[in-house]
Amino acid sequence: MSDFASRLTDGVRQHGPLCVGIDPHPGMVPALFGGDTARGLEYWGRALVEAAAGKVAVVKPQAGFFERLGPVGMAALASVARAAREAGLLVLMDAKRGDIGSTAEGYAEAYLSRGGFFESDAVTLNPYMGLDTLEPFAKRAEANGKGIVVLVRTSNPGAADFQMLETAGQPLYMRVAEALRPLTDRLMSPCGWSNLMMVVGATAPEEARRVRAAAPKALFLVPGYGAQGAAAAEACAGLIGGEGGVVSASRLVNFPKAAEGAQTIDAWQAAVEAAILTARAELRVAAHA
Repeated sequence: MSDFASRLTDGVRQHGPLCVGIDPHPGMVPALFGGDTARGLEYWGRALVEAAAGKVAVVKPQAGFFERLGPVGMAALASVARAAREAGLLVLMDAKRGDIGSTAEGYAEAYLSRGGFFESDAVTLNPYMGLDTLEPFAKRAEANGKGIVVLVRTSNPGAADFQMLETAGQPLYMRVAEALRPLTDRLMSPCGWSNLMMVVGATAPEEARRVRAAAPKALFLVPGYGAQGAAAAEACAGLIGGEGGVVSASRLVNFPKAAEGAQTIDAWQAAVEAAILTARAELRVAAHA
């Protein structure tokens, strides 16, 4: 099996940089699939996988929306992730883990081990407890051809509370990007990109360019396109020639207006597929502009 960065780069070259989020917001899963229940989340998530397969390279399930339903919700998450990987999609598990020692080892085993219950191609990580918290995930990534996705400059308004604070003459997010340089180099892939991916929000395109200058070989995961207000051109600010990462869209493609009130699953799927294709085309144009 090739490594994560190679698989992602090949997929982006084929399909463009759109990453389809799988975010079952409370009360928004259609009754057609079972509504806001574990069964509804599983059926809806698997239907999204079917709609995305062959159109994009990557999906990104948001673990928190499944966790809220307890063990049955987590079983639904595992089912959706498994279906996505079986469909040939890469799975970026948006779980934002970050802990020390044996606890981090447990998370790494769950998400980045082959045959793990929540096996994914990469998992999002919060680095703010220190670089040592990333090490168990990095080791699993190296051993199993996986990737790690580290928060650097996020897209939420509260990112300014800490990430923009000046430290030693630079904002904290830049200090994080620079501190990740040795690990980025260590996880380099033969494809020319690192198996370390950085989260850099679409709502801060100038900052994305600044991170790109400091981390020329890191892949980017770019949230904030669509519902959070960022345009395609802003979302692609940190990409290079259409490569170097993916742009995530969730509500834009999970709950398009055309799908509201759909009376059949076929009608729902047609609306969702159309939304995916529209976003994919917009991002492909922007990425190569």
